[in-house]
Amino acid sequence: MSAPLFTLYGDRRSGNCLKIVFAADLLGLDYRFVDVDIMAGESRTPEFLAINPAGQVPAVDFGGGRTLAQSNAVLIYLAEGSTLLPADAFQRAKVLEWLFWEQYSHEPYVAVCRFQMLYQGKRAEERESWRVEKAEAALDYMERRLAESPFLVGTRLTIADISLLAYTRLAGEGGLELSGRPNLTAWIPRCETELGLAEAA
Repeated sequence: MSAPLFTLYGDRRSGNCLKIVFAADLLGLDYRFVDVDIMAGESRTPEFLAINPAGQVPAVDFGGGRTLAQSNAVLIYLAEGSTLLPADAFQRAKVLEWLFWEQYSHEPYVAVCRFQMLYQGKRAEERESWRVEKAEAALDYMERRLAESPFLVGTRLTIADISLLAYTRLAGEGGLELSGRPNLTAWIPRCETELGLAEAA
């Protein structure tokens, strides 16, 4: 039996880690998942910091001293040469545009609202109001885009969708309501079907 292509160190509840799982599973890549309890400080141990000095999950070890962190960087690397990352330069740049936007304008708000409720046990009314406002604005932005196209970039699934799907589909766990956004709520199961998540549910 051949060795796994990589080892993924992560938290199975983390959208940033799930992105990599979704893409790797769709691409049929062989990997090993090592659970890291971030709330118990396991991402701050010397062993983990040797893989990712930033002390964050996900961290991916390809062996031979080759490691990658930052979920969207990992997505780009794994998707190279597949339909998940367009060959056309402009379409590829549009995918990257969404990946940058996700980490700057979506994840810090949608994901952190979820973190505060799921990990820290806060009630919805205890979330930071400014963060909730920005989370709602990010979801509205996606809703407007998805009125124009079935996927975020063109007519097929890309890593832009995978990156945004991970936390958007779990937004309710952060007290964010999706039901008033029909384009977004249609896009989620569309992506889940492409990724085989609907069958696994």
